[in-house]
Amino acid sequence: MPHFHIEYSGNLEPLVDMAGLCEAIRATAVTIDAFPMPGVRVRATRVDHYAIADGNPAHGFVDITIRLRAGRPPDVKADATQRIFDAAHAFLNPAMASHSIALSLEMRDIDPAFSPKTGTIRDHLE
Repeated sequence: MPHFHIEYSGNLEPLVDMAGLCEAIRATAVTIDAFPMPGVRVRATRVDHYAIADGNPAHGFVDITIRLRAGRPPDVKADATQRIFDAAHAFLNPAMASHSIALSLEMRDIDPAFSPKTGTIRDHLE
């Protein structure tokens, strides 16, 4: 774990390479000690139905949620949150310079008692 989920308004697809944003977040995440590389998952979901601010359909959004198994100190989580936010902002900056885009990020702790995990990714890493 962690899981990074990007929700974005569908009107951004012509402006933003969402696969590139996923990769930018993944590449940053694996450099952060709080995020074990084998557990990093980044995915993006297009949202087609939304209303923003004054209702202008030109407005867009990118909302990033980080779900992370509980147990890390607040300062470690704050640093990791800021580093991921900075990477996303840097990636989106060209589009944000010419379009109305809201960027947000939230990190949430997951209680391990209620989140069983299994998998074979570690068995297949090179």
